[in-house]
Amino acid sequence: MRIVFLLSALLALAACATVPPEELLAKNTVQATRTEANGDVITEYRNGDRLSMVKVTPKVGVAYYIYDRNGDGKIDAQDSNGGPLTYYKLFSW
Repeated sequence: MRIVFLLSALLALAACATVPPEELLAKNTVQATRTEANGDVITEYRNGDRLSMVKVTPKVGVAYYIYDRNGDGKIDAQDSNGGPLTYYKLFSW
């Protein structure tokens, strides 16, 4: 019983210790921000000429992230299983 409680506590702490996606990028990453006509703020993160990640902050709603998962410098529409490549930050404080 104690092991189950200990594992549950460790998993809860691990979930709380999320790193902001911007901190996972290389140090030489350049960001460019623009505002769309509908009020959405788009921030692109590039390493050289390759696009690594896009952060979209909608005028209404929470920010989400889209990654280049295969490293070709292009944001993919879906993963190999057909799922979307949109990610949300779950915890922050």
